[in-house]
Amino acid sequence: MSLHNYSQKFKEIETPFYYYDIDLLKATLTEAQKQLGKGPYQIHYAFKANFNRRILNEILQFGFGADCVSGNEVRKAIEVGFDPQHIVFAGVGKTDKEIKIGLQNDIFAFNVESIEELKVLNELAGALGKKARFALRINPNVDAGTHEYITTGTRDNKFGITVTELVAALPLIRSLAHTEFIGIHFHIGSQITDLSKFELLIEKCNQVQSLLVEQGFSLPHVNVGGGLGIDYENPKDHLMADFKGYFDRFKKDLHLYPGQRLHFELGRSLVAQCGSLISRVLYIKPAANTHFMILDAGMTELIRPALYRSFHYIENLTSIKERRIYDVVGPICETSDTFTKGMSLPITERGDIIAIRSTGAYGEVMASHYNLREVAPSIYSDDF
Repeated sequence: MSLHNYSQKFKEIETPFYYYDIDLLKATLTEAQKQLGKGPYQIHYAFKANFNRRILNEILQFGFGADCVSGNEVRKAIEVGFDPQHIVFAGVGKTDKEIKIGLQNDIFAFNVESIEELKVLNELAGALGKKARFALRINPNVDAGTHEYITTGTRDNKFGITVTELVAALPLIRSLAHTEFIGIHFHIGSQITDLSKFELLIEKCNQVQSLLVEQGFSLPHVNVGGGLGIDYENPKDHLMADFKGYFDRFKKDLHLYPGQRLHFELGRSLVAQCGSLISRVLYIKPAANTHFMILDAGMTELIRPALYRSFHYIENLTSIKERRIYDVVGPICETSDTFTKGMSLPITERGDIIAIRSTGAYGEVMASHYNLREVAPSIYSDDF
């Protein structure tokens, strides 16, 4: 249902708040599962995108695993009911405490980011009488063509090891008594909408697989990460990511050896479009070259525009007047607290209800108390 249909109900609720369309979430999860299809495939939901309990409960119903990047995310995944045998634990800076959480809960695999981390994992596993399963994260030096802050697969990024380092580490890997090398892991970046970038990843993955087979390794798992992007500019026309195009590329071109299982780590593409940040206009402030639309939501509720200069589609749910150009800003004492500049919107007045779209990922989860702000609550479509 269009957000405009809820405008009167939204007026009755204190703003700002996060609104989640549960029907759209379910439809998106269903589509992802359908396009994944039958076969040796597994989706792991990326907790960093949104760990709202209600969202997690819906995802659980689809049998997805969990992709975690902190000890607390591992704990949360287990607490809400994710099977530890479907939990992968990534992250370039896992602490000893966090590694122990994974070991004590017998998670499926650690995505190891460095040779030193592998040595620490082996040591901690031995001390606990465990054998840790791990996948080595390979940095394929593939430019994902996305924002520099969310590109993770080039040699200048901090993530993973090079193929040269992998080859040099193989004797060490064979010698470690408390770890089991079960796979390789990749992740080249986030918000990738040019699917041809994944062809470069597939090519590198096939090369690494061949190299490892030549060295006598038969690995049961390949994890290609995630990164599938969404349409932030036209969320009403493109409610779902191109799951078919994404999965089909890997099914067609990635060479799986007999018995291998292919893993994906999806976050944004599953949950972003079901969420909107609902705000109220506090003031309209004329300026020399624009009109400032000042909202009661700011970078404390949605930091992406300030952090990445990312675009979010914005709607006025309560005005159908002729249009005017606005700079849409928040109340925080930072010039960077700006959602967008030069946006054409219906003429807006104090009290109008504004929806900032596509905030189901990296919205609520990145909120802060800066300026001693209260954390905005969450409202769900089936609450009405």
